[in-house]
Amino acid sequence: MTAPTPTAGATAVRRGGFVAAFAVLLLAANLRPPVVGVAPLVDQAREALGVSSGVAGLLTSLPVLCFGLLAPVAPRLARRWGLERLLVAALVVLGIGIALRLLSSLAVILVGSVLVGTAIAIGNVSLPTLVKRDFPHRTGAMTGAYSMVLTGGGAVAAAVTVPMQRLTGLDWSATLGLWGLLTLVTLVVWLPRARRRTVPPPPAREGQTLRSALLRDPLAWQVTLFMGLQSLQFYALSAWIPTIFVDAGKTPAEGGLLLSLAGFVGLVFSATAPSFAMRRPSQSVVVVTTTSFYVVGYVGLLAAPGSLAALWMVLLGIAQGSNIALGLLLITLRSPDTEHTAELSAMAQGIGYTLAALGPFALGALHDASGGWTVPLVVMLVLVVPLLVVGWGAGRDRHVLSG
Repeated sequence: MTAPTPTAGATAVRRGGFVAAFAVLLLAANLRPPVVGVAPLVDQAREALGVSSGVAGLLTSLPVLCFGLLAPVAPRLARRWGLERLLVAALVVLGIGIALRLLSSLAVILVGSVLVGTAIAIGNVSLPTLVKRDFPHRTGAMTGAYSMVLTGGGAVAAAVTVPMQRLTGLDWSATLGLWGLLTLVTLVVWLPRARRRTVPPPPAREGQTLRSALLRDPLAWQVTLFMGLQSLQFYALSAWIPTIFVDAGKTPAEGGLLLSLAGFVGLVFSATAPSFAMRRPSQSVVVVTTTSFYVVGYVGLLAAPGSLAALWMVLLGIAQGSNIALGLLLITLRSPDTEHTAELSAMAQGIGYTLAALGPFALGALHDASGGWTVPLVVMLVLVVPLLVVGWGAGRDRHVLSG
């Protein structure tokens, strides 16, 4: 039998790498629209369900809370089932959650939101591990690519949700259900990969020992708090920015487009920030610089929310897109190997997203209590300060548990 030529072997490797990258990016495309797509329709949901702004905020807060509470479970499930099979199971759960939100019962819709959050939590934690394992020499580029897809998925959802509703004539819940079609396509792509059962090796410090050590490590906490605070900024704004602009006199479609503008700007910066940040040993200066755009954006929203709305959303989009990519990159850069990456990812996303889940609910509750958006926006501006502090620390050129 003739042995394969080196050229044929190299072509097969490149083809396999392309397929793996496509599968990762397609999976990433599912991790934001089911949550961010709620924002342009939140007023309709609030009216249809007869609930307050705080309760309506649960449609976003509950999935994000699941991101946090269930993140520590993902590495253990991956070691038991294998990464590929776990991700296929997550896609099935995501589809079921989206389907449950089609029903008119508030309780069932909230259960669907929990299932959506459960599935996305597994994807959130597993993606950094997949990238570290399958693209060890292109970590920055692949992190930028899937961060771009994450951001772009949210931006597309914000931009097209209201136009899709107008085009189809569906109500708010059925419009959100259309995102289940993307999940179905992704499941078809991932099902053949479930034949593989790639089990991540157990940590060198077995299980609980490594997790306990990370909980005592200052750098691990800085990475975690940076992930949590930047996620809080993203999800709180994504949940309520369209409503903020509607209350300032714009239409729901305009509010959704302004949210999508921040997303599309963020898409560019999420794609480029990791590669730029990896050019230097420390990422602290880059993190502080990108985070500072929040300050100008919030001041602008407070001073002139209507006249220069597009400019403020561009500035906020720079901060959002850069910080989600840098948050994911810091998990990999501050970890010495894939085992530490999996556990640090679980800690950063587990605790971080639990913190972030407070954002949409708290912002809605502050609006109900104060009768406007000034107090909520001032609180978001103040929260930029601790984000800057932990971002500087997380950007230092060190590994967790390095002494």
